[in-house]
Amino acid sequence: MTANKGIIMIVDDTPDNLALLSDTLSEAGFRVLVATDGMSALEQINYLKPDIILLDVMMPGIDGFETCHRLKSNPTTRSIPILFMTALSELDHLLRGFDEGAVDYLVKPIRPPEVLVRIDVQLTQMRTIKRAEEVLNNREFSALAINKEGIITWLTPSGASWLSEFANTHSLPNDVDIGQALPTPLIEWANAYLANHEETSPPLPFESYRVGIEFSCKITPCLHGDEYLLVFEKNSGEWDLEAVRNSLGLTIRETEILMWISRGKTNKEMGIILGSSPRTINKHLEHIFEKLGVTTRTAAVSAVLQRQTNLD
Repeated sequence: MTANKGIIMIVDDTPDNLALLSDTLSEAGFRVLVATDGMSALEQINYLKPDIILLDVMMPGIDGFETCHRLKSNPTTRSIPILFMTALSELDHLLRGFDEGAVDYLVKPIRPPEVLVRIDVQLTQMRTIKRAEEVLNNREFSALAINKEGIITWLTPSGASWLSEFANTHSLPNDVDIGQALPTPLIEWANAYLANHEETSPPLPFESYRVGIEFSCKITPCLHGDEYLLVFEKNSGEWDLEAVRNSLGLTIRETEILMWISRGKTNKEMGIILGSSPRTINKHLEHIFEKLGVTTRTAAVSAVLQRQTNLD
């Protein structure tokens, strides 16, 4: 007996099909779950989530299309690849299956070698995606993808967490999901980029600062050109703005500018973040240098860090 290669669920009301597929997959090293209708399949998945689902189209109760629709509407099951099994060769039925979220289909009568090949292809793709998501979920970066209309088409768990915290911090609705638009500040920034994405200069990142947290986002086209990847970052920082302001005799705006300088921002970028012109930012810098008795940005940041060290 080979090692367990994954969990496959077969949903079919025909005993002969169930027996053939179950024997084929078990002998190939898969753990097999069986359901004879859509409702029982949905109930089983609450207890054990399969890696792939082989789903018959015509079944009693809810058919395969409705079963697939419910699985893809549920965030906990939408990532499971679904292969439809059908004796219907009409194109409209196959297209409907893909519209509901299926990734492939098998035409009856079932041919075991074909089933194994198609399952291996989907498992390989799924595991590649999982590895990428695990990397993102365990790093300081998060990600999602949008289409040309700014609608979310792919969302990692870490990306969902970033959006949730961003929405809460900015007092925005917190129900963003696949198929929905980005929150208002982000969608406006993304639309501005999408309207001018053929420009040669790289787009300025989205940046927002609230209650001591910096939210930033960068956008880049995906390889096939119909989607765009958004990479998020959140920086809580170690700056106590009020303490720095009081210890150095700065204004709150001057303290914010010092913080952004320490993070490598240019006058133009700081102007966008703080809603000021680069000229105004430069005037604030002149006041900062005068108050701290320095002449460069590096020296100004060093003065703050030295003061914080002395206070500690």
